[in-house]
Amino acid sequence: MSDVTRILSAIEDGDPVAAEKLLPLVYDELRKLAAQKMAQEKPGQTLEATALVHEAYLRLVDGDAAPQWNSRGHFFAAAAESMRRILVERARQKQSLKGGGQLGRIEFGQFAATAAESAVVDVLDLHASLVELEREEPEKAAIVKLRFFAGLSVEETAEALGISVATAKRYWAYARAWLFGRIHRK
Repeated sequence: MSDVTRILSAIEDGDPVAAEKLLPLVYDELRKLAAQKMAQEKPGQTLEATALVHEAYLRLVDGDAAPQWNSRGHFFAAAAESMRRILVERARQKQSLKGGGQLGRIEFGQFAATAAESAVVDVLDLHASLVELEREEPEKAAIVKLRFFAGLSVEETAEALGISVATAKRYWAYARAWLFGRIHRK
């Protein structure tokens, strides 16, 4: 049993100091995951990867009920879901009237969008499409969450979901095509 799995079990059993031991073990991986998510965000994002990791971690371990994690992969899937929810909440706040509504931010000297900026997916569009996919094909939505938000490989995703690698590859291909069609249709 790995140190992370052992600490996750201790957290589940209600050990108050176990959460403090977990963060140093998983911080680097969570930081890489958050940096990947932030790189996919639109320019002008005020939330930094470090803040995203800390917020997600607090949501994971600082609750009334003891979290139920079966494994390291399950923990990282929960972390990815937590990061996704935080990014969606931030995007909604920015679109609210109080947050500036539909006003756009233009940086000094910025006159045309670069190719990289045009390839960035709007997190709210992705969220809405993912919710729709989850209603229609929950197992394929789970693949997207683990691959896109947790950064797991196809093999790690298959193991986390208890399916074959071939099935994970088929589901991933289907979900990508499905989401691409929905996002670019808007």
